[in-house]
Amino acid sequence: MLKNEREEWELPGGRLEKGEDPENCLIREIEEETRLYIQSEKLLDCWRYEILPQKEVLIITYGCNLIGSGIGLQISSEHKDARWVDVKKIVSWPMPQGYRDSIWAWAEVLRGNYDAAF
Repeated sequence: MLKNEREEWELPGGRLEKGEDPENCLIREIEEETRLYIQSEKLLDCWRYEILPQKEVLIITYGCNLIGSGIGLQISSEHKDARWVDVKKIVSWPMPQGYRDSIWAWAEVLRGNYDAAF
């Protein structure tokens, strides 16, 4: 989880570059923001979030697997903090509910309860 300037926790990600598909954007953004290398596994959810009054972003979440890290977790200047967290402990963390729902859905998939998550 990454902490943004609004004091909210969020998943890494960002805007598409011209001609880029969402999964490649995700892989690139996670590498840029954390120096972690991932493989996208499954589309989990898609939702809108108003980050500021009159400013919405479209959030698309994917379940991913960590495939490596060149130098370990290192955050970019876009965030204030980064943490590995137990999914059970994010209940009270300040974050949009959509992130929480996606994290729990992916945890269910990883536990083998694929049908229960969707």
